[in-house]
Amino acid sequence: MADRSPVLRIITSAARESLKPLGLTQRGRSRLWVDDHGWWLGVVEFTPPRTAGSGLHVGAMWLWHNVDHLVFHVDAVQVGSELFRTEDQFTPLAVELSRQAAANVTALREKFPALPDVARYLTSRPVRRGFLWDSFDSGIAAALVGDVDTARDHFERVLREDALAPWMGEAQEKARELHAIAADRGAMTAWVTRAVGSCRSKLGLDPVPFAIS
Repeated sequence: MADRSPVLRIITSAARESLKPLGLTQRGRSRLWVDDHGWWLGVVEFTPPRTAGSGLHVGAMWLWHNVDHLVFHVDAVQVGSELFRTEDQFTPLAVELSRQAAANVTALREKFPALPDVARYLTSRPVRRGFLWDSFDSGIAAALVGDVDTARDHFERVLREDALAPWMGEAQEKARELHAIAADRGAMTAWVTRAVGSCRSKLGLDPVPFAIS
């Protein structure tokens, strides 16, 4: 059910001033806004606290995960909650949150202007045992830009994780498939294109061509 509170009205008004000019779109009447880059999204959430008010969470989502909900695969910023007491008190706080959101969206755009930049970022992160998706994403990005050895190394890291839950086993099946085609950029691109297209459909986003740049 949509949040019809004064908090959402104030946040939406502030976000329209700061985020809409950047090209972001609001997800229905929710606290979520997206910055659509075709195969990845910048995601802004004005996070609801337990009481009235709002926090802020900005990050990036890789659409090759092919899921039906927005997630944060790379965090840009998280800001603690600002509490709502009165409209006059909360309005300037919402304006400041929306300005912070806009600044962090711009920073994400500058950080990830093209796939090679994403690949460099993902593959340069320290490897963290137990963070299966880190290696999964690094493997995909490396394979797409033609770094086969790095891609295979990261997919192998995924396969070495203990599959403690069904979703981990499913991720390893995908990693095994991708490891086998890592040297074939055409096959990798086709796999990612299908995954991104499916994810966009699940999220209600218009189809767009996938281009490596």
